Amino acid sequence: MILIIDDDNAVRTSLLLLLQQEGYAAKDVGSPNEAIAWLNHNEPSLILLDLNFSIETSGDEGMKLLKQIRKIYPVVPVILITGWATIELAVKGMKAGANDFINKPWNNNYLLQSVQTLLNLREKKTEKLNRNKLDDRYQFQQIIGEDPQMLSILETIGRIAITDASVLIIGESGTGKELVAEAIHQNSLRNNKPFVKVNLGGISSSLFESEMFGHVRGAFTDAKSDRIGRFEMANKGSIFLDEIGDLDQSSQVKLLRVLQDRTYEALGSSRTKVVDTRVICATNRNLPEMVASGLFREDLLYRINLITLKLPALRERPGDIPLLVNFFVDNLREIYARPNLSVTDSAMKWLQHLQLPGNIRQLKNLVERTILVTKKDWLDEKDFQSQVEIADKKKTKLQLPDIGSLTLEEIEIQMISKAMDFHKNRITKVAKSLGITRSALYRRLEKYNIPYDEASD
Repeated sequence: MILIIDDDNAVRTSLLLLLQQEGYAAKDVGSPNEAIAWLNHNEPSLILLDLNFSIETSGDEGMKLLKQIRKIYPVVPVILITGWATIELAVKGMKAGANDFINKPWNNNYLLQSVQTLLNLREKKTEKLNRNKLDDRYQFQQIIGEDPQMLSILETIGRIAITDASVLIIGESGTGKELVAEAIHQNSLRNNKPFVKVNLGGISSSLFESEMFGHVRGAFTDAKSDRIGRFEMANKGSIFLDEIGDLDQSSQVKLLRVLQDRTYEALGSSRTKVVDTRVICATNRNLPEMVASGLFREDLLYRINLITLKLPALRERPGDIPLLVNFFVDNLREIYARPNLSVTDSAMKWLQHLQLPGNIRQLKNLVERTILVTKKDWLDEKDFQSQVEIADKKKTKLQLPDIGSLTLEEIEIQMISKAMDFHKNRITKVAKSLGITRSALYRRLEKYNIPYDEASD
């Protein structure tokens, strides 16, 4: 039973009809007192809660009721119904235990998606699935791993894929965030529609609107023809927003608008377009810390993380390293026409003890580099060790500045300057060596007035 709590009779009637048409049993009440009286004798499967009631417009009454609900039913999903004027209050509600918030006037499909997702997540797991059972049910061919952490993530992907819930994938660089995003799309009902990947770290703030929402001819000097944006490309499908933690404040506001009400305008146009796309985001940054420091909007964080998947670092699942190595070797046998390639048991054990800060990406590069430089087909510990030592020597050429009386800013300036000299101003290589995006590097070059004559990448 879904409980609707709203003082507006028209709102309650609309929600009742919508839910009942979709086969949900629903009950409506018009005041906090009625709600508490009903909840004292009944446990709902989900609650739709308005924040403002007729005698109160600040939202305090709705927040008070939310806290009472959480005391009675700590885990029952709660969706807040709010207007634009109370978005900040809705964020407070999320902190107080709400699961999602919907804007008035709401989009029926989006509201139903949220209801379906939260109800689906609340369903108890009836069995613990091993990798074989997961592969029988879902399409996870490109994700290698049998570690319990990975199996739990795959099981969650299977359960949420059929919904349209927004998903935030977090994890270190190289942990496979893009593969997980693809798996969510591939196992969804949108799998025959576009899957559009966007690296937000590579889009400057000046080009953000044009890239994401498109532009019309004449919108700016070089706009010689109409162009569709990434959201329009992803209509009816899924859009993967990678490196969302690198998005600047002004672009965050523009992205929030389309995620809130599913509408946007192409640059230079006054025509509003509606988009139907599933949003999947990823980052290797700590977004809550960025929110606390004012670098990331709190309302945007809550909008993108209805579901959060945290991918473990490879060092946290060393048992999966032999599986990954064998997977890479199998592919490289065909690519390099070396059918007898194999890795010794001792080499596998040695690889399992590597820290691998670059995770799966670093392991793949190490395996391929070792195969390329080693003539023999039987790869042992020394073959891999030699390539690790070569890589370490290259790193030592780019030394950190001395730390003493220097400020953090001065250290950063020195590090960037040394990297620029070492890589001869090749922006892509410099950014990669520093572990930041191209756009983030450009911002620092401008901030610190570091001169450069950009070489061809």
